[in-house]
Amino acid sequence: MITFLIRSLNYGGSEGQLVALARELHKRRHRVVVVVFYPGGPLEKELREAGVAVRGLNKRGRWDLAGFLLRLVRLLQEEKPDVLHGYLGSPNILTVLLKPIFPRTRMVWGVRASNMDLDRYDWLARLHYKVERRLARFADLIVVNSRAGLKHAIANGFPKNKMVVVPNGIDTKRFSPDPEARRRIRAEWGVAESEELIGLVGRLDPMKDHPTFLRAAALLARERGTARFVCVGDGPADYRRELHALGEGLGLAQRLIWAGARGDMPAVYNALDIATSASYGEGFPNVVGEAMACGVPCVATDVGDSTWIVGEAGVVVPSKNPEALATGWKISLGRDRSEMALKARLRVEENFSVERLVERTEKAVWPQT
Repeated sequence: MITFLIRSLNYGGSEGQLVALARELHKRRHRVVVVVFYPGGPLEKELREAGVAVRGLNKRGRWDLAGFLLRLVRLLQEEKPDVLHGYLGSPNILTVLLKPIFPRTRMVWGVRASNMDLDRYDWLARLHYKVERRLARFADLIVVNSRAGLKHAIANGFPKNKMVVVPNGIDTKRFSPDPEARRRIRAEWGVAESEELIGLVGRLDPMKDHPTFLRAAALLARERGTARFVCVGDGPADYRRELHALGEGLGLAQRLIWAGARGDMPAVYNALDIATSASYGEGFPNVVGEAMACGVPCVATDVGDSTWIVGEAGVVVPSKNPEALATGWKISLGRDRSEMALKARLRVEENFSVERLVERTEKAVWPQT
């Protein structure tokens, strides 16, 4: 029996991966429970519909600690998991703090990023990472989703002998080419078929580097009158206003769509002519694999495992470089789109399927099976 521990099930790459993994483990007759600090996230519905148990701890805020921890301990005493699998910072930390209470439970960490610029985050995020580094040696297993993440974690003091790479898995049945969805979403956004739509999918977070995307968009817009741009995702209000102001200041008001968070991501990817990851810190960028599975060519920055994921099916450019990103888009637009679409989907099917994710996870987490 495995219990996953995560802050919430809002839209996000890590959250989507947990949902896919939990759902497939359940299909393989593992008993799976997903425990969330803050219940009510939109992805909970997918788990419940698949028959996966979701339990909320009803955390009332950052400083709701004593009652929250008591509820967590009682829940784990009820469930008696063989494996407690944390997903990201504070859930990881909690697993090892609970180890004296549950000595027979295997404590597994999920580490899912590399090269994060912690100076762009608040003091609590920085503290979490420092504590995580100090406690990592007490975890029974640390699962990282990228080769780059493994290298970064080891360089920051995580124990190499307890770490294993399990790349993300893409649901190629859900994420697949869909011409009708393409027409529908483009009509909703007012984008003609004769226009090239370039999109960045990701939460509004400094690491995703929307400013570089916007500056590259301004460069391409000067040369290509048919280019349109879309940002899909949401984030803190202050940062959202800052990005909107930057887009307007760059003259992109009539060429740029702010789509907010969406639940119909396969349709969104299909609407694009190019999917972009402009991040300067990533592990395994799900958006790249998901877009490729939909047959959408990608231009991605050379961070995390993006180069490995894209292979020959897209373009990789340096991070924090608007000129290079704009050039990458021009190279991609100059290629045969049908050929690149076939290459992209085939690469995901062969290397990054959900089936491969589950097989690798089972082998790592339950090595005796």
